Amino acid sequence: MKLSKQILGWMMYDFANSAFTTIIVTVVYSVYFVNVIVGGDPGYGEMLWGRAIGISMSLVALTAPILGAVADYSRSKKKFLFINCYLTVIFTALLYFLQPGQVLWGMIIFIVANFGFNSANVFYDAFLPEITTHENIGKISGFGWALGYLGGLLALLVSLFLIRYDVRYVFPMISVHFFIFSLFTFFWLKEIQRPSKRANYFKVAYRRVYTSLKNMKRYPQLLRFILSYFIYNDGITTVIVFASIYGITRFGMTTRDMLIYFILAQLTSIIGSALFGWLTDKNGAKISLSLSLIIWIAVVIWAFFCPSVTQYYCVGLLAGLAIGSSQSNSRTMLSMLTPQDRQAEFFGFYTLTGRLSSIIGPILYGWIAHKTGNIRYSILSLLLFFIVGWITLQFVDPEKGFTDAKRYPLIS
Repeated sequence: MKLSKQILGWMMYDFANSAFTTIIVTVVYSVYFVNVIVGGDPGYGEMLWGRAIGISMSLVALTAPILGAVADYSRSKKKFLFINCYLTVIFTALLYFLQPGQVLWGMIIFIVANFGFNSANVFYDAFLPEITTHENIGKISGFGWALGYLGGLLALLVSLFLIRYDVRYVFPMISVHFFIFSLFTFFWLKEIQRPSKRANYFKVAYRRVYTSLKNMKRYPQLLRFILSYFIYNDGITTVIVFASIYGITRFGMTTRDMLIYFILAQLTSIIGSALFGWLTDKNGAKISLSLSLIIWIAVVIWAFFCPSVTQYYCVGLLAGLAIGSSQSNSRTMLSMLTPQDRQAEFFGFYTLTGRLSSIIGPILYGWIAHKTGNIRYSILSLLLFFIVGWITLQFVDPEKGFTDAKRYPLIS
């Protein structure tokens, strides 16, 4: 397998954007928002954080299918990727100016940044089948995630240095990181040039979204996978947005402790992405993804019964292995089951599914924490998502789905 400049350009976006998820969503800003900007009663900050995540994901869910169809029709995936990427860059930098008590602004700025981040991923993911072959798609997706975790590791190390002076310095640093390393993507990644027509793109998009709904009925394996993804992704998203808050609230860990915690977790995430990418190409995405969901179930049970900080570090190592593999394999499964010429559009529906599911988990988790005053009970809600998601996945036949994606003509 040759790593061309096109492939490296695509992979570098993972290196650039993982810093946002790792530092802003998971480790630093989530804790800064709950403990500094909000403060107050136990569970109240967690509830508002869950709502901020839910609102941003709702906005992505509403716009992703339309923008995906527009990008396909106008051949402008790269343009949409650029716009949403730098929307995230700008609003991440603005987090620096937030002060204690500015709860509304703390939510609004984050919501816009998170909206841009997740919207950009629709178009980024849709490039995957254009840059590689079916035989290598698992490796490329896995290597992309692994490189992304290296980017997150770099951001964690720099953040560990900056918090000694002022935790707010971390936010513009992440913005600069995202900006600099995304340049490799925009210089090296080329969109396949196909003719586009002048049209009212939004009218065309609505028509194509309606057509896609009819088309998706012809792909039962794709629909089953999306249902499974809808369920288990809720658990993954909730872990990402509350892991740091859980460690600090339950075990009294500091922001510095959590940075070290996630530095260690990044190492197993890198291993998980590469290892499960290899396993996907050897034994199939379904087996690899099923195994990663079993690991998630073990992570949740262990985190609930975990009696000490030391064991919580071990939980983080196991979670790192699961998150790298599950996210990479989900992207691979969708690419395999989706018709080639509707990738951005169907990735829009994939994102719609993921973001709709991402609304439920964080809000439920925050609500339980607020009502009980004990964040430990919130984590039990995640078991349901991972167990039901795993069961649903077992009804997906990837080989038949791949054949269907190649065989059946699309309704126009």
